[in-house]
Amino acid sequence: MLDRSTIWPYEDGEPGEFYYQRYGHPAGVEAERALGELEGGQALLFPSGSGAITALLLALLEPGKTVALTQDAYYGTPVLMKMLGRWGLQVVEFDQTGSPPEGADLVWVEAPSNPLLSMPDMEAAAAHPAPLVVDSTAATPVHLRPLELGADFVLHSATKFLGGHHDVLLGAVVSKAPEDHERLLEFRTRSGIVASPDAAWLLVRSLKTLRVRMGRITANAQEVARRLEAHSAVERVRYPGFGGLMSFDVAGGGEAARRVETSTRLIKNATSLGGVNSVLETRARWEGGRVPDNLVRLSVGLEEVDELWADLEQALSG
Repeated sequence: MLDRSTIWPYEDGEPGEFYYQRYGHPAGVEAERALGELEGGQALLFPSGSGAITALLLALLEPGKTVALTQDAYYGTPVLMKMLGRWGLQVVEFDQTGSPPEGADLVWVEAPSNPLLSMPDMEAAAAHPAPLVVDSTAATPVHLRPLELGADFVLHSATKFLGGHHDVLLGAVVSKAPEDHERLLEFRTRSGIVASPDAAWLLVRSLKTLRVRMGRITANAQEVARRLEAHSAVERVRYPGFGGLMSFDVAGGGEAARRVETSTRLIKNATSLGGVNSVLETRARWEGGRVPDNLVRLSVGLEEVDELWADLEQALSG
């Protein structure tokens, strides 16, 4: 049930479970329960993935602390962290396929990274003495449960595969330790970085179909990746073997990649990822030299795989 109330009456003169929306609301509690169960921890929702990152950093760290961040991170993550440099946050980037650097106060990896699709050495990351954050947006708990592998926090841009329909903007953090959950909850309440009932209600809807969607999406993506690897117009394919996110480099450079992204018909030329409809885009427009100029990021959806391939093939052959 969607309840948009901002206040609820006291019960016998005292606040009940819900009394003011900033502290919690029914749809949010239900979505957090469902996601926490999937991840094996305690979940909290935020109004976006970036909001979740901001809350986690500010709740855990203080001026002078250092984050060891994977160099393959989604480009918005280091941009945001470096903005917080004005408040004394330090960022050191590292290769997540190896060990994090010593001296870090927080280790931050992506599994897999976006859009280069590297996977972290989870054993090495978990062995570091600092708390470990795993951005598992592209994997989802269907394919990876980082808390079981030594992570302290799992972060999601729930806008992506968890929401799954390109109609909800949400972020989430799942904590292993109850005291970390309470610390983050207190910060969320005081800062007001809270998710709306409508977004939470949409997430509850989407989590009910998550396993089915990810199964079909993965099957489609595995076949598309296989065919891309065999195509003469493709120089390289990056795909971890699960999930719907991949990237490929188009032979002929940036202009050839631009022709591909603007030539598809079924697959929409749009940003973001994780929906039931496939989307693709060149990433150099956003990330510059961080990625090859001929890299195309593809988020595979639920369409018939032969129809997806026919669309890609005609774009690559154009």
